[in-house]
Amino acid sequence: MDSRVSELFGGCCRPGGGPAMGGNLKARGAGGSSSCGGPKGKKKNGRNRGGKTNNPPYLPPEAEDGNIEYKLKLVNPSQYRFEHLVTQMKWRLQEGRGEAVYQIGVEDNGLLVGLAEEEMRASLKTLHRMAEKVGADITVLREREVDYDSDMPRKITEVLVRKVPDNQQFLDLRVAVLGNVDSGKSTLLGVLTQGELDNGRGRARLNLFRHLHEIQSGRTSSISFEILGFNSKGEVVNYSDSRTAEEICESSSKMITFIDLAGHHKYLHTTIFGLTSYCPDCALLLVSANTGIAGTTREHLGLALALKVPFFIVVSKVDLCAKTTVERTVRQLERVLKQPGCHKVPMLVTSEDDAVTAAQQFAQSPNVTPIFTLSSVSGESLDLLKVFLNILPPLTNSKEQEELMQQLTEFQVDEIYTVPEVGTVVGGTLSSGICREGDQLVVGPTDDGCFLELRVCSIQRNRSACRVLRAGQAATLALGDFDRALLRKGMVMVSPEMNPTICSVFEAEIVLLFHATTFRRGFQVTVHVGNVRQTAVVEKIHAKDKLRTGEKAVVRFRFLKHPEYLKVGAKLLFREGVTKGIGHVTDVQAITAGEAQASMGF
Repeated sequence: MDSRVSELFGGCCRPGGGPAMGGNLKARGAGGSSSCGGPKGKKKNGRNRGGKTNNPPYLPPEAEDGNIEYKLKLVNPSQYRFEHLVTQMKWRLQEGRGEAVYQIGVEDNGLLVGLAEEEMRASLKTLHRMAEKVGADITVLREREVDYDSDMPRKITEVLVRKVPDNQQFLDLRVAVLGNVDSGKSTLLGVLTQGELDNGRGRARLNLFRHLHEIQSGRTSSISFEILGFNSKGEVVNYSDSRTAEEICESSSKMITFIDLAGHHKYLHTTIFGLTSYCPDCALLLVSANTGIAGTTREHLGLALALKVPFFIVVSKVDLCAKTTVERTVRQLERVLKQPGCHKVPMLVTSEDDAVTAAQQFAQSPNVTPIFTLSSVSGESLDLLKVFLNILPPLTNSKEQEELMQQLTEFQVDEIYTVPEVGTVVGGTLSSGICREGDQLVVGPTDDGCFLELRVCSIQRNRSACRVLRAGQAATLALGDFDRALLRKGMVMVSPEMNPTICSVFEAEIVLLFHATTFRRGFQVTVHVGNVRQTAVVEKIHAKDKLRTGEKAVVRFRFLKHPEYLKVGAKLLFREGVTKGIGHVTDVQAITAGEAQASMGF
């Protein structure tokens, strides 16, 4: 590993790629965020094992915000102190959207002091009482011995506090699954969500396919969703224990929603739509150990980087390969991740300790990329991935969530169904605001630029009934007898008070990632902006006549078919054949419904 890895993990990395997670803490604590904050070059009076200088181990100082709390000890607090500690825990749980991590035996400045066994037992007992008071459970993640400045064994303990859910308010993380065709994406999801290992011939993936041709070919062509739950004690909740999705939701404190995307290049437009419209919190890039980086792997990696979606890597099918082949694939991935275009720090996960640290580092630093090696047939290292997903904290903080909820309602329409005895149903993500049963909204724009009134009859989230939908959550909304023919993907359902504007012409600051010749006025591309996907023509390139690969410019686009609802600042991705570019919307030319009809030729 290069010097950047050593700097990031406090110089405690082993050659295999992960941080050294031995029993004794030196320059780094159990929290995963290393910081050699102690004075350097000075010897202390603590024990000196193996002839090494015993410098004080530090974590970064405790932050006021966030879901991580340091406590030196919690031994027999007074009633007043106990109530204060409970209030503190409520704050940390709110910051972590239902999850908090307590480091026991750590001072507020990050110094790892540690506690004797009796004090640690008493502190954990107090922590358990605090958790019961707020309706949460605690799980000990790991214990570490601290050998600084003491002849007696002293430990620090890292504890996960997770709230027991009420009224479907569990923590929900969306994970997009990327990777080349035949790398084992659907099989891995089938094993995780069904609780049974694969037979080596794809049995585990059969429940995930939506179409007959997918079963026949073994290749995903559409977007499907699978759920994996964890209860308040960190135990896996999936279809092996619960027969229905509703039972999984009721038993889970944390829900991982996997977005299974297509790996074949033929369905690249579907994969891009899944990444742009479903707003995943992070992505799982699957690489087959026996083929390495092949096919669309680099393209999917580039998409995640372009859209700034954090990702981790899973090397699958290790049961089919020799150990040297797996190691070669990991080295190949490390080289790609370190390239100037990526600037990532690979972190090989080989133990449960590594998985805990990887989850925390992944949330704190956008450059850290954990790498797992596992098998869906033998189950090798599958538990490490489950530990990682269980501990992985929300990647957005509670303040951002609160700000979004204060805004007016905006729901992106990504899927449209007709359900017998229910009527028209739309699926998508609530971008902002709060949506309740019975809300009156407007949907559009239609082909002629209008917004139509409708009523939300009922809401389902993760296939179970839900009365309130909050910003950032995905759900399906039943619209009763609303005419399905008036709806299409890419529409939005918004509060009437928003007075939404539409546009046929917009400008974006772009970077041309690749084009075989020169990118000129009149060139047609497929534009992806959120859930919007439509062909647009280049009307003007400001300050330039043409663009070549790697160049930047502000470009004016015009939609060819119908107007769309766009917001300034939204991420943009466009493609046409091998041509690809990224950017963000800088200006939209708002038009009325009449102007939209005229511009589109109605």
